[in-house]
Amino acid sequence: MVVLHSTDPVTVFLSVHARTSGVAPGDIERALYDDRSLVRVLCMRRTLFAVPRELVPVVYASCTQTIATRERRRLEGMILDSGISTRPAAWLVRASKAALEALDARGAASTAEVAADVPVLAKRLRVAAGTRFEATQSAASRILPQLAMEGRIMRARPRGTWISGQYRWAPTAAWLSDEIARIEPGHARAELLRRWLAAFGPGTETDIRWWTGWTAREARAALGAVPHVEVDLGGSTGYVVADDLERPPTLEPTAALLPTLDPTTMGWKERDWYLGPHASVLFDRNGNAGPTVWWDGRVVGGWSQRRDGEIVFQLLEDVGADAVRAVESQAERLAAWLGEVRFSPGFLPPFQRALAQ
Repeated sequence: MVVLHSTDPVTVFLSVHARTSGVAPGDIERALYDDRSLVRVLCMRRTLFAVPRELVPVVYASCTQTIATRERRRLEGMILDSGISTRPAAWLVRASKAALEALDARGAASTAEVAADVPVLAKRLRVAAGTRFEATQSAASRILPQLAMEGRIMRARPRGTWISGQYRWAPTAAWLSDEIARIEPGHARAELLRRWLAAFGPGTETDIRWWTGWTAREARAALGAVPHVEVDLGGSTGYVVADDLERPPTLEPTAALLPTLDPTTMGWKERDWYLGPHASVLFDRNGNAGPTVWWDGRVVGGWSQRRDGEIVFQLLEDVGADAVRAVESQAERLAAWLGEVRFSPGFLPPFQRALAQ
């Protein structure tokens, strides 16, 4: 893996659990909020990830800065369309400055707390104006994520337990003990691609562009800066890091229960080789994955948690008695690890939702 998906806060914890033993939720919380060796950053594909601290400057320069520029223009449009100001850029500068001052005073605060401290941030923005999805949100709920995209604040410990996504915000210099180092975007894209190829290669250009959110020009420039080798993937061209040509050793088949939007399930755009015919059942139309059951390196079913804590699953193909026993063991292991914790994924396709009934 390169990063951990964090759109759904529980995914970070379940992804780590699926790959480790003896790691408790408190250990992962410590990495996120005390040691801060993992940092939540909105980056590739405008998606929230938990990123290793040393990789934060790389994802900012390679992905987040471009997203922040685009989203700032969009936010200025919302301010104008909502009748808040006829000079939205200047208004946003003043409101951002006030938000940062409030966070400096508190150290860390929720969106609601910042809006209470800075009344101007309680103004209502029209979102998706003119569409059937039109709604209103507080200016704070848009300005604070924008400041995070610009690297000025970070997502801190959430309110509630480890399954909560109601994050507090903290100034970057306080949270990381420094500002985010600036890296030339081309160099950052090459470094990010090198890490992706090392973890997910072989992959195609389609995979690279989808995972990163880059343009074709950006992806090809990054590929040109990373020593690599082309390989044949059954008629399409794949790429691997030049020093990663040895075939991995054959391992005994194992079972795994991976959560919604797990980084392995979401690692490639072209998924037939490990997903087979199950995409329409386990993914939504946008290519987002629900909880999946894996056996011997392939997706073979889905799973869910019931209200009483039981982990239930359904296989979509006949994988044999040994596989069923291995999946049952993983389900029992996960239920014991969760204990009394109950969670409702923010995204759950109909197949997995039906299992939870």
